[in-house]
Amino acid sequence: MIGTRNVKDFLRTSSIKPILNRIMNSEYPSPGEAYELFKVQGRDIYLLAYIADQVREIQVGPAISYVVNLNLNFTNVCTKNCLFCAYSVSPQSSNGFFEISEDFIAEKIKRSLPHEITEICIQGGIHPHSSFETYLQILRNLRRIKPKIHIHAFSPQEIHHAAQTADLTIQEVLKEFKKAGLDSMPGTAAEILDDEIRRLICPNKIKTAQWLDIIKTAHELTIPTTSTIMFGHIETPNHWIRHLELLKELQQETGGFTEFIPLPFVSKKTLLAQKYSSQLLCMTNLDYLKFYAISRLFLGEVIPNLQTSWVKLGFPLALMTLNAGCNDIGGTLFEENITRSAGGVYGQVVTPSEIQSLISTLGRPFKQRDTLYNYFNNPH
Repeated sequence: MIGTRNVKDFLRTSSIKPILNRIMNSEYPSPGEAYELFKVQGRDIYLLAYIADQVREIQVGPAISYVVNLNLNFTNVCTKNCLFCAYSVSPQSSNGFFEISEDFIAEKIKRSLPHEITEICIQGGIHPHSSFETYLQILRNLRRIKPKIHIHAFSPQEIHHAAQTADLTIQEVLKEFKKAGLDSMPGTAAEILDDEIRRLICPNKIKTAQWLDIIKTAHELTIPTTSTIMFGHIETPNHWIRHLELLKELQQETGGFTEFIPLPFVSKKTLLAQKYSSQLLCMTNLDYLKFYAISRLFLGEVIPNLQTSWVKLGFPLALMTLNAGCNDIGGTLFEENITRSAGGVYGQVVTPSEIQSLISTLGRPFKQRDTLYNYFNNPH
């Protein structure tokens, strides 16, 4: 990264000086300017990261937040055959599991003790035997076992599947899920919100318009969601910018996104990496820094919470992104299967004390939060 004394020198010779000057005057970059920012290389990336970090300081302050949560993947059986997924198996596979009993859920929760989790995130593959009632029962079982826990569950793809199995509208499904205990939803299954790319990497998944409609309906029913992007495979900066635009427009309409989580593509064991090996972007650490920095500058106060991914990046690089515009390091997870299955090597669990120690190395305060970014009383 660069020191304050070098900023003026770097800025004086930077190819993106006019854009950065506008940003420093509290203006958002246009889509065209964002495209120019994605083209920068070398020390301009460090300058971009520095400016994004200053913007983060103004918009959300110095603290780095985290959530104590449990990730619960209840089935790896899936019919969608997405090329980027190495976690799922076909319904015919002998390696599939499908278990939603109270004992199963209770055992998963037991593993996270004594860390006093505040959130359980539940997602699974699209199992052919999953139905609207299946998802309802998961919510009811969990609410019975942990009455006060925040249930963060079911991607838009799962909501779409539940509606199809019961011949219900998205609104009807979400209303019933909310009654059963659903508090918020992960904004996954977004991948890249561009149907040209989706046809190549996840042709059997919901389309861009469907994803946006499901998320919008959730927001209208006061069910908040996260927002995500999976980047670094066969897409282009133009696809990134359009994705960011769509999220920004929807947030300006509904205000229902709690955060934005850019998720780098982990390719090692995926069919996508094999099929499109010559087209993969093969992003560097500097490219990742650039992506997080531009996300902060483009979304800004519209979606002020920008979360890095220690599972995807590893802690050294995740900590660097916290100096490039990010203000949240994510959760403890206690179980993470999807990235690990794709070849991720950075672990499945981290304790709250470990997160606090890592944040402290940056000389910044930490804050434990809940899913909706309400903060607990912390000593730092």
